[in-house]
Amino acid sequence: MRISLRLALPREADSVPTIRRLLRCALSLCHLSRDDGHDLELALTEACANVVEHAAGADRIEVDLDVAEDRCAIDVRDNGAGFDPSTAGGPARGDDRGRGLFLIRALSENVRMQSAPRRGSLIHFEKSVAGATVR
Repeated sequence: MRISLRLALPREADSVPTIRRLLRCALSLCHLSRDDGHDLELALTEACANVVEHAAGADRIEVDLDVAEDRCAIDVRDNGAGFDPSTAGGPARGDDRGRGLFLIRALSENVRMQSAPRRGSLIHFEKSVAGATVR
């Protein structure tokens, strides 16, 4: 089974749990393990929260979910001002903020970021699943 969804929701904090629930439903339908699901939900939440907090000028969050029994690919994009991906590092020591991209990289595979001034940003990440488990 394969499920593909394309979402465009307002750039506001209330959109993030909605996107997360839709991913959880798709993962459940494809019988992915709970551990893989939690990793993907957290990575997706961080990517969407980054749009809400940092995508100056954006009015929406766009998410593409492609969920299959052996892998999941996610794109999160915005139509904001953009940023320099080379400056996106990990959190500063002792800082409670700035962990989003660090967590996405730790919890997923094939992480790619693209951004252009006044054209928005895109983060792509995937997770391979060795074997599906019925929930």
